[in-house]
Amino acid sequence: MQIVETLNEGLKRAYTLTLTAKDIDARVEEEVKAIAPQIRMPGFRPGKVPSNLIRKMHGPALAREALEKSVRDGVDTLIAQNKLRPAMQPSIELSQDYEPGVDAEVKVALEVLPVVPTPSIDGIKLERLVVEVAEEQVDEAVRRLAAQSQRYEDAPAKAKAKDGDQVVVDFVGKVDGVAFDGGTGTGMAVVIGSGNLIPGFEEQLVGVKAGDEKTINVTFPADYGAKNLAGKDATFDLVVTAVKVPSEKDADDDFAKQLGLESLEKLRELLKGQLEQEHNGLTRTFMKRRLLDQLAAGHDFDVPPSMVEAEFNQIWAQLEHEAGHEEDPAAALAEMEKDKDDYRSIAERRVRLGLLLSEIGQANGVEVSQAEMNRLIAQAAQQYSPQDRERFVQYVQSEPMAAAQLRAPLYEDKVVDFLFDKAEITERTVERADLEAAIESEDGDLHVHGPDCGHDHHGHDHKPAKKAAAKKPVAKTAEAEAPAEEAKKAPAKKPAAKKAAADDKAAPAEEAAPAKKPAAKKKPAKAEG
Repeated sequence: MQIVETLNEGLKRAYTLTLTAKDIDARVEEEVKAIAPQIRMPGFRPGKVPSNLIRKMHGPALAREALEKSVRDGVDTLIAQNKLRPAMQPSIELSQDYEPGVDAEVKVALEVLPVVPTPSIDGIKLERLVVEVAEEQVDEAVRRLAAQSQRYEDAPAKAKAKDGDQVVVDFVGKVDGVAFDGGTGTGMAVVIGSGNLIPGFEEQLVGVKAGDEKTINVTFPADYGAKNLAGKDATFDLVVTAVKVPSEKDADDDFAKQLGLESLEKLRELLKGQLEQEHNGLTRTFMKRRLLDQLAAGHDFDVPPSMVEAEFNQIWAQLEHEAGHEEDPAAALAEMEKDKDDYRSIAERRVRLGLLLSEIGQANGVEVSQAEMNRLIAQAAQQYSPQDRERFVQYVQSEPMAAAQLRAPLYEDKVVDFLFDKAEITERTVERADLEAAIESEDGDLHVHGPDCGHDHHGHDHKPAKKAAAKKPVAKTAEAEAPAEEAKKAPAKKPAAKKAAADDKAAPAEEAAPAKKPAAKKKPAKAEG
């Protein structure tokens, strides 16, 4: 095999491989010998079919397989001899259709990982913003939990329904006087004021009594999930079968025991622990972003365009998906287009940080153990049906890229923890709202309220560091297995959309109950900073 380099420019490489007809034919002969024992032909004992007859019968298929193996081995040899570290899968192309007996010319193009300068990890300074759990927060958590366990009991006879009461109805929905599919039901429980049904429905139940018959008029929202009902005026003929009032739910030992705990005190301990975990997660997010900001500011080197493009495509695909759920998708897409170059810069930053973290991890012996990897595989396999789990495990074990993608988030966290251990960390107690504001802030300084809030503690300027919302990094090569982390600065012109409160519930978009409003739509969030 002959190897000729045809391009060496930046991180781009190109080569021409010449695979001789003699070498390919030798591989064909190896294939013939390998399959001969399995060949059956009339007039010959098993395994005694002459090779020339096997070639005649299976020649084209054997030649193709031999050529494919020669190309794979040739590319492997090329990479090994030139000590290349491909950023992505090489592009491989035959110069012309292969003909037996003729040398094959193969063009190979690829991008290589850059030589990353030894990252400087000395002198990193970080601030840990600590949020203490106040008793009032635990009280509120207990109250929310009790409210979620709300039960209703029958109201006194002839009691009129009011806000907060539960009304049980049988109903028939009609458009233009004709009942529509999915618009009929019995025993539907509606809590007045819950906002679960389309606008105007619940409000018209105020004042009804058990046994009442009532017709209400509503208009389905223009963006309602059932297209045949969207924007339509409708009536619902109701029969009120019951009016119920909320029962008092005391947060006491009995309530805790209903939840499987020994006492209210144990419940409070559990909820306090959950709040502490939430706060610790927020603290880590803030510190991680600060850490990555410092790494990004201190290192600048070329990154493979193909990796940047793959990362950008992932960011863009998510933004397009979110824009599709906007009230005006076309306007959302147009707004995205204005920031397209900024998002490409975000992708480049992510790739560069991924390579930096990988280099730091490898240089300092950070590893994901086999036991940790086995746990990752087992956890990931749980999302599949029992019959598919074994196939998934075999797939990950046989595909290095799949294993690298699964390993990458844990590897990244371990590198970040290593850097935290190396950093000089100061600690400051703040309120949760301040910490959340610091994480969401577009201000490069990420100020929080405190005695030193007028100072730029971390050397950032005060220009908006806009945010992006692509949260899932693309898979990197095994050599660069630390992907860009999920929370990077990004150039959006408005803050990323905040998550809905944990106890906010979107009404299910069920066809069987068209009186319910569609699930709330999120604005297209930019890539998180």
